[in-house]
Amino acid sequence: MPSERDDGRKGGIAVVGGGPAGLAAAEVLAVAGRAVTVYERMPSPGRKLLIAGRGGLNLTHSEPLPAFLGRYHPPGSLDAAVTAFPPQALRDWAADLGQPTFVGSSGRVFPESFKASPLLRAWLARLDRLGVRIRVRHRLVGLESDALIVEHPDDRLRLRPAAALLALGGASWPRLGSDGAWVPLLAGLGAEVAPLRPANAGFAVAWSEPFRTKFSGAPLKRVALSHDGVAVRGEAVVSGAGIEGGAVYALSRRLREAIAAKGSTVLQVDLRPDLTPDALARRLAAARPGDSLSTRLRKAAGLSPVAAGLLREAGAPPAAPEALAGLIKAVPLRLDAPFGLDRAISTAGGVRLGDLDARGMLRARPGLFLAGEMLDWEAPTGGYLLQGAFAGGRAAAAGMLDWLRERGL
Repeated sequence: MPSERDDGRKGGIAVVGGGPAGLAAAEVLAVAGRAVTVYERMPSPGRKLLIAGRGGLNLTHSEPLPAFLGRYHPPGSLDAAVTAFPPQALRDWAADLGQPTFVGSSGRVFPESFKASPLLRAWLARLDRLGVRIRVRHRLVGLESDALIVEHPDDRLRLRPAAALLALGGASWPRLGSDGAWVPLLAGLGAEVAPLRPANAGFAVAWSEPFRTKFSGAPLKRVALSHDGVAVRGEAVVSGAGIEGGAVYALSRRLREAIAAKGSTVLQVDLRPDLTPDALARRLAAARPGDSLSTRLRKAAGLSPVAAGLLREAGAPPAAPEALAGLIKAVPLRLDAPFGLDRAISTAGGVRLGDLDARGMLRARPGLFLAGEMLDWEAPTGGYLLQGAFAGGRAAAAGMLDWLRERGL
């Protein structure tokens, strides 16, 4: 039987999950004078943050708040949280940790160090000064009406804190602890959990074997992708199994839903979004009569080898300049399925937002608050995911403080 033990502090708070949402909540609670213990499944907190920052930690984005809020789905799902802790507040918070930020050419916001590790070290040091205790290798294995059961390799604890906050992530980083194992625990309390699905993921494409062999891993630079009237400029990457990358991720929800409804869908790739069809046709028409198709695509159309190869995947390119220009501007690419959760950057689905009250507390379990990616919202890459995690964790902590004050706890 689990040993009967609380977190050892009068009126203590348990935060389960040591990612951005959980640590942000712990900070707000500790600043308010609460005794906080964070229980983290992995050997150290913030591992997903470190992995996400390997190529540069994209903390948030600089676009105006109304447009920023429109990046979240369902619409309005994080309006209150992000408005209360907007991108500039996150930048100010980072600067206060000694990690000032800058805005990149794409509008994305990064620490000046460009890395996650200095920010995480400074943050953990602040939490330590605030008295936050972090217990690693502690995994949530049970939820009861009045207790949480947490398992450590050497022990099982039954915790009865004054209130608890879960920030357990989705299911897209299983090797870092986000494996969705919490789903049956929440469902057992009566929460409705939307199926966990890949978000910000690539999609399977049935490439020809020559194309797959030659171009797997090759980037498609400065392209525009469109689906159902929505276009996104950026970059994509050809993989052996299909296509992925930032521009694909920006459309991933629409693509995923179209595939779920119809079994497959067609993504259109504009290989020269900087040229109009007429301008491109004129360039192709001006090519020397003796030029081969490969030369025309390379010299007149300015296509890279992988772009020319992608064009050929659609079938034999037409010879007429106007028709060829039209194909270059809208190469059809059939997508058969999204990549699995193990290859996704984030997770769609989770606990239905309607199962929480305005404070972020689970209606079916008073005193239990939820935050972060385990909730049923999603956002594209570009800083929106981290902003949502930070803001959501802080908002749930603020809601918990209100709830505790109302009850004189």
